[in-house]
Amino acid sequence: MDFYSIIERARKTGKIDKGINEATKAIELGVAKLVVYAADVFPKEIVAHLSVIAKEKGIPCQEVDSKQKLGIAAGIKVGASAVAVVNAGETDKEIAALKKTK
Repeated sequence: MDFYSIIERARKTGKIDKGINEATKAIELGVAKLVVYAADVFPKEIVAHLSVIAKEKGIPCQEVDSKQKLGIAAGIKVGASAVAVVNAGETDKEIAALKKTK
């Protein structure tokens, strides 16, 4: 599954929150539908908590390879360490499928 295209489509048809702090807040508030974070973040510890708290809340969480590509998918000119999909828009079927596989 191409998580970059899911983020891009969710940005265009729904709503996303960009950045580690925003993604963390979305998870804690229970409004995140999907969380995607980059593997090339340094230090790793700044994104390590995302998968743990997402699992506690039953929110799908996925690691992708590049914060630069994640930033492009999120519609910003810089890299994004993490993105949370708050309103799935046209990606609701893909996100629902992810929840079933977890």
